[in-house]
Amino acid sequence: MRRLAYALLALLSHWRRRPGNFAALFVGLALATALFAGVEALNAKARASYAEAAALLNEASTQSLVAPHGGLFPQELYIRLRRAGWKVSPVLEGTLRIGEQSFTLLGVDPITAPADTRLAAVAETAGAERFLKSPGVTLVAPSTLQALSAQESPSVQARLPPLLPSAAAPPGYLIVDIGVAQDALDRPGLLSRLVMRSGAERGASSLESIVGDSLQLQDPDAAPDLERLTESFHLNLSAFGALAFLVGLFIAYAANGLAFAQRLPTIRTLRAIGVSARALGSALLFEALLFGLLAGALGLALGCLIAAALLPNVAASLESLYGAHLDEALPLELRWVALALGVALLGAVAAASNGLIRTLRLPITETAQPQARKIDIPLRALAGVLALAAAWAALFLSDRLGAAFAAVGLLALGAILLFPLLVAGAMRLGEAFAKGALAQWFWAECRAETPVLALALGALLLALATNIGVGAMVGGFRNTFLSWLDERLVAEAYLEAASDADAAHIREFLADRPEVAEILPTARAPSLLAGWPVEVFGLKPSETYRAHFPTLSARSDAWEKLASGQAALMSEQLARRLKIGLGAAIALPTPEGVWPLEIVGIYADYGNPKGQIRVDLEALARHWPQVRRVALSLRVAPRDVPQLLSDLRARFGPALARVMDQASVKALSLRVFDHTFAVTAALGALTLFVSSVALFSSLATLANMRLLRLAPLFAIGVTRGRLALYELARVLALACATALCALPLGLAMAWILVAEISVRAFGWRLPYSIFPEQWMEMLALALVAALLSAALPALRLARTPPAALLKAFEDDA
Repeated sequence: MRRLAYALLALLSHWRRRPGNFAALFVGLALATALFAGVEALNAKARASYAEAAALLNEASTQSLVAPHGGLFPQELYIRLRRAGWKVSPVLEGTLRIGEQSFTLLGVDPITAPADTRLAAVAETAGAERFLKSPGVTLVAPSTLQALSAQESPSVQARLPPLLPSAAAPPGYLIVDIGVAQDALDRPGLLSRLVMRSGAERGASSLESIVGDSLQLQDPDAAPDLERLTESFHLNLSAFGALAFLVGLFIAYAANGLAFAQRLPTIRTLRAIGVSARALGSALLFEALLFGLLAGALGLALGCLIAAALLPNVAASLESLYGAHLDEALPLELRWVALALGVALLGAVAAASNGLIRTLRLPITETAQPQARKIDIPLRALAGVLALAAAWAALFLSDRLGAAFAAVGLLALGAILLFPLLVAGAMRLGEAFAKGALAQWFWAECRAETPVLALALGALLLALATNIGVGAMVGGFRNTFLSWLDERLVAEAYLEAASDADAAHIREFLADRPEVAEILPTARAPSLLAGWPVEVFGLKPSETYRAHFPTLSARSDAWEKLASGQAALMSEQLARRLKIGLGAAIALPTPEGVWPLEIVGIYADYGNPKGQIRVDLEALARHWPQVRRVALSLRVAPRDVPQLLSDLRARFGPALARVMDQASVKALSLRVFDHTFAVTAALGALTLFVSSVALFSSLATLANMRLLRLAPLFAIGVTRGRLALYELARVLALACATALCALPLGLAMAWILVAEISVRAFGWRLPYSIFPEQWMEMLALALVAALLSAALPALRLARTPPAALLKAFEDDA
């Protein structure tokens, strides 16, 4: 034990003498831990919010009775069941838009809510009498109360009882009495579901004998949940977190490798005085665990800061895309402490594994030789080719989303294995064409240093390729999205009435306005198709839609078929999910039974995670008699839009739930888009920063070792300033070669993202776009990162005293 302690102290003394090396190791572990733990904190925060919301209605101990079509059903069915002895509790769920935010309005009955469930516990926080006694109460989470206070929409808030904060209420929910919800949502006599205890006494009569096929039992596991809908979103975040962890781990691995080479004399001495290889290995392992523990503590703090900074954009994306609500509080939990420390410890051991294995295996006589390890070029090339072949197999032999992400990882692994060989080949080519001894020496040095800097350059390669690939995907998506918006948003004004009666009055008013060229009413109804939530969108097949509505594929008589009420257009993601093409027949569940429809067109519906079917509006109203017809799109001359909207607000006031012009709708859509990809851009920038730190740390720790190679040139008359310029040029040349290798890798990643991952994750395929100006930007960033990383070591070299350079000969002897 004493020998182990002395060996550990001797090994730790190296870091005191080499603070730059220690900083590289510590920063690498801390950054790797911080980025990985921060991303996972965001994902777990979101999933906890989903579970909190789902627990209200889908607890394991409860079941629900729902309409087979996924929509609303008459309250009369609830009354029948209660009279027959079924212990059910009514629930009405809908969406209220307040300002620019949407909230879920949940109507419950505190008297009949199943005891000892989350639904009853939430209602009990206010007391049943406060729910039922006028004016009632609206339970909201503290974060929701804060969000509502920031909104200026008295017309909507006036329809709700006074707000009461409750820690038991999920974020984004407004919980009221069932009668209040029916009035606020304009759903008199309608319900969303009936909740009951699983296995509770249900009376003598069977469900079928009371309600027939109007309702069906739904187990909690069968309910479409937010976590399933948002799985792709979180998988993308996890992939970025894993990539950032890998890049940060490169820093620690490179720092450990340099430390091992520098500590070989110390290891030789310790072995010579009787310290066993096992004791040295134990000391190295203990050292790695100690560093991992300390770096994990710092990484935990940084991870919380990163997660807190990214949480608003993640929350905005999830709310806009999926209707999921997250509060912006990120409490420090014990599992995050365990995750950060566990990841840091594993990373520290992985980074130290190479030196640990070599210490255990190498004899004393060999450990005394501080020479660079030779790279087995044929083996490395074979491994790289096999990784690329595995990427191809994962991509084309499986249609799962995880396989596509695995293909990206294997592609990156193959590139990392092969790119040092390509860079070394490029340097050899430069050496062949060089004229003069110094020029040949320069290219030879670049080639010789490639294996030494391979890890740092590999981190830069991954960061650049990822930014190129994701940038190409986001840029192409944005261009496609903008042109798609221009085609879809043909109406100049959009409004939504507070109720059907208000919508009728507004239509009468608009019919007398000469500037209104056309009124296009729309309606939406929920349904389920093959277990997935589907939005059935009703529209009037007017000439406007015929001329402007974009489709990916459609029959020549699609709009005539649609107007007949026997055909539908289907969104691309739903068609891909159900493997449906033109001419296919579907049976759509409705409150009135099953609606047979023929698919006559497939259209893109970017940004919508749910499937959508577009049908004739009048046919929709026949199959959904209770559907709300409150949305209107108006064709108006652009110059008349401001005055018309002003007149509508002045005339109808609270009867208008929402009024927007075309420009506002586009701006809102773009804001949602930017929120969605803001996290991706931030993580890409952080990854690029980490790779720059990796390169800087490698160059800083190699600076002293470079003196031995530069001293002969100084001795024959090359000035220190010129040597410093050569060092800058060497790093720039290697960075430039790395950036050129990153370009095809990034373009390959972009193709997988748009052609495979976006299709498997979201159901839509984007056009493959290239952006040469982005390539130049990435090349410039690589050169700037290399320049900044090499500037300090080069400056130190230029200021190195001549005696220190000449002393390198003495050290070599």
